[in-house]
Amino acid sequence: MRLVATAALLGLAASLAAAPALAQGPRQGPGGPDREPSVTDHVQTVSDLAEVCDPQVRGMRRFEAIAYCQGFLTGAGQYHALLYPAGGPARPLFCVPGAGPSIAETGLGFAAWARANPRYANEPALDGFLRYAQAQFPCPPAAPPMRNRPSR
Repeated sequence: MRLVATAALLGLAASLAAAPALAQGPRQGPGGPDREPSVTDHVQTVSDLAEVCDPQVRGMRRFEAIAYCQGFLTGAGQYHALLYPAGGPARPLFCVPGAGPSIAETGLGFAAWARANPRYANEPALDGFLRYAQAQFPCPPAAPPMRNRPSR
């Protein structure tokens, strides 16, 4: 069942990633087709995600950007938790401590990390977030495997 869910989520993620390229015409909103584009219209790269996680805009556009960031990070974190359950066979990519930061603090931390690591600016947003999470929340070293010891 977990494999089916993982395959379905991967398929959904692939279709969502392709969606902006397929149909991204002028946005019809309260301001009409000439309305200034939203900061969340084309989030694809690390720099795009950093811009919405620490937006330099004000008003409703700022709220929209922060909501997008927090939704993106929450979804990525939940997907990671599904792929790497506690005590599961695979080692997680990152390990957030029990009293980890808030989602708002994580967004600001990611944006600061992205500014400090411009070499990743054009990578996919999710790749950058995973790099950040691995750097910020490394997992403890794996315990060495137990060897069979001869009995005395």
